[in-house]
Amino acid sequence: MSSQGLEAIDHTVQLTHEWINDLSGRLDWASKRDTLRLMRATLREIRDHLGHEEVAQLAAQLPMLIRGMYYEGWNPARTPVRDRNADHFLQAIAAHAGDAADYRGKEDIAAVFRLLSARLSAGEVRDIKAGLPKSICALWPD
Repeated sequence: MSSQGLEAIDHTVQLTHEWINDLSGRLDWASKRDTLRLMRATLREIRDHLGHEEVAQLAAQLPMLIRGMYYEGWNPARTPVRDRNADHFLQAIAAHAGDAADYRGKEDIAAVFRLLSARLSAGEVRDIKAGLPKSICALWPD
């Protein structure tokens, strides 16, 4: 029980740490800050390539704190983006997380995709993949 009576906040902080620790282990990165930056950048790029309904369905399965980061800065009028180029997708993520000491590009983004595959329902992962451009979906490991 929360000492402040704010169990929902305590719970989302705990879940957020679990997601970050899980991804950090998948990446084999020491910096949790860099891990969070990569997850955040990748989620936002995914978000910007999905239709609005799918954006909301994905958000519903994220811990509340991560959901807030996911939605932060979103402009629905500018999405989904029409750029279907996987290289541009990778470059956009690198622009936000690429200065991480251990960043390896596609390999690390694939780790975020694996995290999502493990943490989201199988149906939601199928829907996300169906909503992404084929060139970007091809980056998602089976």
